[in-house]
Amino acid sequence: MPFDAQGFLVPGSLPAARTVPGTIARPPYVGLSVPPPYAGDNTYTESEIEKIRISGAIASRALDAVAEVVRPGVTTAELDRVAHESVVAAGAYPSTLGYRGYRASSCTSVNEVICHGIPDDTVLREGDIVNVDVTAYLDGFHGDTNRTFRVGAVPEEIDLLVERTHEAMMRGIKAARPGRAVNVIGRVIETYAKRFGYGVVRDFTGHGVGSSFHSGLIIPHYDSAPAYADVIRPGMVFTVEPMLTLGTHEWDQWDDGWTVTTRDRSVTAQFEHTIVVREDGFEILTLSE
Repeated sequence: MPFDAQGFLVPGSLPAARTVPGTIARPPYVGLSVPPPYAGDNTYTESEIEKIRISGAIASRALDAVAEVVRPGVTTAELDRVAHESVVAAGAYPSTLGYRGYRASSCTSVNEVICHGIPDDTVLREGDIVNVDVTAYLDGFHGDTNRTFRVGAVPEEIDLLVERTHEAMMRGIKAARPGRAVNVIGRVIETYAKRFGYGVVRDFTGHGVGSSFHSGLIIPHYDSAPAYADVIRPGMVFTVEPMLTLGTHEWDQWDDGWTVTTRDRSVTAQFEHTIVVREDGFEILTLSE
């Protein structure tokens, strides 16, 4: 049973591992317990940025496909199947599959799950929310994005959380300008979230992305100053992906080593885009068009 007597998520049964045609290139970490280290500076050339944009569009279109099937009665494994088939049909590899041993092509995080929920036989219910996180790898580059979907009609408090989490992401993105420290992004996000009394998750962050799935660059979503003070430069590529909660920012992790929930089991939402910093601002690289 994927929910307990109190209505909180519990581990379900996992589907068979997804497969990818052998003609599709794998990221270098597939089959390894630890990804190869990234030695770059998180900036990319215009031709490389174009490749990230193409991968990002594939990931975004996979989420468009997921959006068409989210409804009460659908399992999170089915959402993963839809995302997987969309990415593979575009000739790309779903980046999460085989990353540090992860066995699915997306993350599906329901209600109190902050991030890294593993798709299984959990049946979505009216009033739930589910975040689906998809990254596509093509021609040597990753594009990473996620969205939180409402399952049918949701309570107003949760509806507003979803809406405001998207707004928090966009405010954080707009703060990314050359010469600023990356921690300004978190300061802007937390200042906005505090207006509504939301918890702001601290220990799971945005990150550098491109030729590496996670480069080591950390993008905080809370006011971490003076920590995380890398200077934003034109050509830098990273994700902004705030996780806001109706309660605490503290978390627990399941024994599967992936699924992260709010410690108080309060509902949480998340949105994510991959962006590139420009001389005069930013450009979102994870759009469907």
